Amino acid sequence: MKNKEDHKLKEELIESALTRSYTYKEYRDLVNDLALKGGTTGLEQKESLVNYTALNNRRMKRWDKTFKLSDSDKLLIEKWKRPVLWLVLTESWCGDAAPSIPVMNKIAEASANITLKAALRDENSELMNLFRTNATLSIPKLIMVDEKSKEVLKSWGPRPTKATQMVEDYKKENGELTPEFKEDLQNWYNKDKGQNILEDLLQLLALE
Repeated sequence: MKNKEDHKLKEELIESALTRSYTYKEYRDLVNDLALKGGTTGLEQKESLVNYTALNNRRMKRWDKTFKLSDSDKLLIEKWKRPVLWLVLTESWCGDAAPSIPVMNKIAEASANITLKAALRDENSELMNLFRTNATLSIPKLIMVDEKSKEVLKSWGPRPTKATQMVEDYKKENGELTPEFKEDLQNWYNKDKGQNILEDLLQLLALE
């Protein structure tokens, strides 16, 4: 009975999130507009988050231009025949979202069976609470939903596997993440060129 109730609650919260969601283009337009106007998404309108929004807008522009799928990646993605929704919870200021969501978009563009939508975490707190990472509200969080059954198949985030290990190792040794480490992490994302994100996301398509 509990599983049925959980499934129903998730379905209702996902449907609610979709009414306030964005296509990738709409999300990019939103972030770009906020960057131009000196704003940010989310409940907090702090100067630091405004600055991160502007920085992430520049990063996402770069990722949109530079990240490419190989022919073998495209063939693998095209084999996916199960219609699914990729609903990603995010905010414009999130540094880990800047490289990840453009990669999600490239995969979705390569498949007739993947629909990508972005929804803001702070507007969907109940849904976010169901997909916490180690009891935290970490984003981006990608929720993969079967379009027919509305069943949540898998989730991913907030970071790819190698970046997650880097963060865990640093926290064990130093406690909180420092601005210097966050800069190192962004440098790692750039050097990796989205490949670890791609590998992780393609694992979501290994259900069948």
